[in-house]
Amino acid sequence: MIDLFISLFQMPPRRERPPLDTHLAGPNVTLRMFDVEDWNAWHSLRELSRAYLEPWEPKWPSHALTYGYYCSLLRRHWRDWRSGHAYAFGIFLRSGDRPATLVGGITLGDILYAAAQKGTVGYWIGKPYANQGLMTEALGLICDFAFSTLKLQRIEASCLPTNEPSKAVLRHCGFEQEGYAKAYLQINGKREDHILWGKNCVS
Repeated sequence: MIDLFISLFQMPPRRERPPLDTHLAGPNVTLRMFDVEDWNAWHSLRELSRAYLEPWEPKWPSHALTYGYYCSLLRRHWRDWRSGHAYAFGIFLRSGDRPATLVGGITLGDILYAAAQKGTVGYWIGKPYANQGLMTEALGLICDFAFSTLKLQRIEASCLPTNEPSKAVLRHCGFEQEGYAKAYLQINGKREDHILWGKNCVS
């Protein structure tokens, strides 16, 4: 009985982290961590897409498009990656020998092991690149990364009930609608209801 109690509460063995230079490549997009050199592309795309993105995201702070804010995001991404708590990727068009074009971002976060073995995915895409299948491809790559590399057993997601493009992406990638949470997240300055989704690893 004592051995069983100890096994339930002891810390799991430390897992090897994927390297910071991890790339996930699909037919049309490549996912990699943002770096300092992506600042101009990130700023331009977020600025261009602000009105398109704000209804679906937490309220943007007054300094949301500054270099200092961007650098704070990078520091958080690096810290979360090294700790294994979250993996944030930029989504880039594959373009042969030309510099890759940034189209959005996707994060696998809130990662838990032990009994849960799950993570939560969130994403955004710039307005010029919406409705082209790029986010569906990126989410598929993240699912493969979660199940094959991180050995998670489940991925969760949520979206506003009115976000039809996001619902279509989740369905296309095999997520199932599992619930409805009232006042679930703070979106654009207001607590909003969300649809809850899940996808389980198929062995």
